[in-house]
Amino acid sequence: MTFGLLAVVVVAGLTGPALAAVPGVRVPAVVGEILAGAVIGRGGLGWVDPGEPTLRFLGEVGLAMLMFVIGTRLPVRDPGLRPQLASMAAATAVTVALAIPAGLLVAWLGASPPAVLVVLVATSSVAVAVPILESGPGGLREPVAAFTAGWITALDVVTVLAVPVVLAGGDVGRALLGAALVTALAVVAWWLGRRFRAARAVVVLRDESVRQGWALDLRLGLAVLFGLAALAVAFGASVLVAGFAAGAVLAALGEPRRLAQQLIGVAEGFLVPLFFVTYGAGLRFAALFSSASALVAAAVVVHVLTAIALRRPAASGLVATAALGVPSAVVAVASSRGLFGAEQAAAVTAAALVTVAVAGVGGALLGRRGEVGPSPS
Repeated sequence: MTFGLLAVVVVAGLTGPALAAVPGVRVPAVVGEILAGAVIGRGGLGWVDPGEPTLRFLGEVGLAMLMFVIGTRLPVRDPGLRPQLASMAAATAVTVALAIPAGLLVAWLGASPPAVLVVLVATSSVAVAVPILESGPGGLREPVAAFTAGWITALDVVTVLAVPVVLAGGDVGRALLGAALVTALAVVAWWLGRRFRAARAVVVLRDESVRQGWALDLRLGLAVLFGLAALAVAFGASVLVAGFAAGAVLAALGEPRRLAQQLIGVAEGFLVPLFFVTYGAGLRFAALFSSASALVAAAVVVHVLTAIALRRPAASGLVATAALGVPSAVVAVASSRGLFGAEQAAAVTAAALVTVAVAGVGGALLGRRGEVGPSPS
């Protein structure tokens, strides 16, 4: 690992914001980052080897930070979600039930492994979908938008927890134990934060940290994140569970917002783009555009049928089709363990990028119905 290689990766990551900033294009930054990685990686110019040990480790840290950011965006404190709990649970159960035969069908058509495909068909992405639903001042206050956000949140949580299990091979029990331990420690961290954040000594120390520039909130947050990640790796549960759990703790606490801004700044400014660039560098450029239609079609059908079964607009199902964090994590982990080849990794990546576009269409349709956007005056 050299500073030159790191500079190439960081500069390549600027492609994401540059592409996203083009007027009228509205492409998520992650698309440009993955494509830039594919250009400079194994399937393109060959400048970056994602298998280089230090770069690979930084990519793992980036994956943890990506899942942390996704966790912080869980709308767990939104009061509009509470009346939706029953319908959220029902929608999640229906989605998973439909995803099982759909995933098995995709596997029968030639993809593998089946359990991973079931998760990929069922998953959704809070980080992509909730901003679509919050696109106007009325946002999540609209009943359909609140239901969709809750449904997506539940799917995100369930599928994130399922990933280490479906990728565990023969050591499922150990992966389950690791995920349970990480979750339990995250709950303890939430309780400690809730119990002591208003204590006078803590308030004084944090105020002094602000004045002296110690960044104690950031240091403590990173200690929790990396501690959970170490535990997850030790039990084969993957850092994605640790990152997601740490982010969910912060979302549940609601404060300190300064810590959220600092951690997200470190993540979005450096580590997450680095993850996506190195992720793209491991793909075969030509294979990136190979057919992923079966996986996309299965995801769309499953989520739309779920919405219809719950008597919600079909467009809600299109928004819930959005999947980015879990597919990215699956490809990263499965590729490192030899479970995915270049063709499979590229197909899952292409499918995930298409679902982002599908979610955008669903958001536009809900906007036309008046289900998202400004509340009526």
